[in-house]
Amino acid sequence: MSVTGAGHNADLIVINGRVLTMDDGNPTTEAVAVKDGAILAVGSRAAIEKLMGPATKVIDAKGGSVIPGFIEAHMHLFSGAAELAHLQLAGVHGFEALQKAIRDYAPTRPDAKMLVGQSVDYTVLGDERVTRHHLDRILPDRPFIMAAPDHHTMWANTKALEMAGILHGRTLGPGNEIVMGDDGLAAGELREGEAFGPVLDLAGESRVRLGLATGGEPDPMPTPAERAYDRDIMRRGLAWCARHGITSIQNMDGNLYQLELLAEIEAEEGLPCRVQIPFHYKNFMTLDMLDKASEMSRRFNSEWLSSGMVKVFYDGVLDSWTAVMVEPYADRPDWVGEPLFTPQQFIDLAVAIDKRGLQIAVHSIGDGAVRAVLNGYEAAQKANGKRDSRHRIEHIEVTTTEDVPRFAELGVIASMQPPHPPGAMGLPLEPTVSRIGAARWPLSYAWRTLKDAGAHVVFASDWPVSPIDPILGIQAAVLRKPWAQSDPDQSFSVRESLAAYTVEGAYAGFAEHRKGMLKPGYLADLVVLSADIEAIDPEMIHHVRSQITICGGKVTYQA
Repeated sequence: MSVTGAGHNADLIVINGRVLTMDDGNPTTEAVAVKDGAILAVGSRAAIEKLMGPATKVIDAKGGSVIPGFIEAHMHLFSGAAELAHLQLAGVHGFEALQKAIRDYAPTRPDAKMLVGQSVDYTVLGDERVTRHHLDRILPDRPFIMAAPDHHTMWANTKALEMAGILHGRTLGPGNEIVMGDDGLAAGELREGEAFGPVLDLAGESRVRLGLATGGEPDPMPTPAERAYDRDIMRRGLAWCARHGITSIQNMDGNLYQLELLAEIEAEEGLPCRVQIPFHYKNFMTLDMLDKASEMSRRFNSEWLSSGMVKVFYDGVLDSWTAVMVEPYADRPDWVGEPLFTPQQFIDLAVAIDKRGLQIAVHSIGDGAVRAVLNGYEAAQKANGKRDSRHRIEHIEVTTTEDVPRFAELGVIASMQPPHPPGAMGLPLEPTVSRIGAARWPLSYAWRTLKDAGAHVVFASDWPVSPIDPILGIQAAVLRKPWAQSDPDQSFSVRESLAAYTVEGAYAGFAEHRKGMLKPGYLADLVVLSADIEAIDPEMIHHVRSQITICGGKVTYQA
């Protein structure tokens, strides 16, 4: 095998691996050479070793896969980083287990203003929905709130509801709900951000949630000490990403403050991952506020730190009936959900953002939301002319036969998350599959259907909604099983899944000419895995680890 891209001595070489370049012109090779933050050459071990100099760092892949760095196309960096310190409740089932977990955690955080739990199943108590009374029996004297894995529903005890001033309810905007009990008081279940925001604010972590909650800036602006505290949270999140082989992050919430914190870290010691932070447009904003999105895009436009995107939520989630459907929910026949924008408001917004040359990414889970967003993108093309916009739809948990071909026709990216389908990665099937109803199962989480119809399908975790590890996402995609024998197979091969985390992630970020593959001239973002991921039993993929992460030619994580 001849070496391509040979030149002067390499800064770093990776040998003794199975290099999966993700480049169709040269799919597998033996070794990689890096110089000045870029790929110098890929080729045989013998050819690459000729590029060694006295100062060249040599990494032995020990037979493991060497792949392009993972591009995490949908995550929440700041809030996810803060949540690393919260009580983790994934896999906890039954009242006794929940009680033990909370009571064991509470004494470890004696000074916490609010105790926060994460990732508790909607079915933690079986068919019984959680109320404040359950939580009061566990922890009556300290405020406590816990979030569902999707972060769209939370449950609070009475103390927390009282302190937040919402025990007697409150008027909220569309799609948000404080569930009320028969006694006229809040039952403890809080659906969407306006409902649980006042409780979460008591935890003293409101700044980490601003990019999700309001899209606005801290007010008052943080003190130097608070700013340093927030930079440390961000550093923890970046290190967590690097540990899992992630070299590029497309964040899905944002404000100027996050960009400024990351710029400060970059100036101090450099960033271990490349980060894109969008402007988050909320339904209470006016179109002139898009000036800020344009300004963020202008100010931050480097390989390491960029903006250039507007994130929008059109609906909520299936489990709390806040996703917007074309036809009513199977288990709630009089309800299709309530959108956060009217269809016309979204059309006006899409036209305005597109006219500024910015990319749009919209959270759309129900098939009604997906259709409304596609209609907005189509209207933008008609109004502004067709361009290479690569607008995105995030999640697409349900769609329709009519809307599947529109992704390719309109050039819209399908941004999807392999950990999300019920039945994947230990998620329970209920209540979600009954909400969707069997008639809609064939077009639920329809990765394969969309890919076969010509759509660019990009994979991500939506961390902290799901575990961040792309390896777990790859296994979930490969092992995906239909819910009914008559449903189409939506699974991906290992190579297709890797492409969705690398090549397609690069395409989604307008960077397919410089990352997502290992080829000469591309950015030196790569990962050495602990095993040959294509040779391992698919059921065992979760044992594969990211051993070494390299971003911009620098080692950012080593096991």
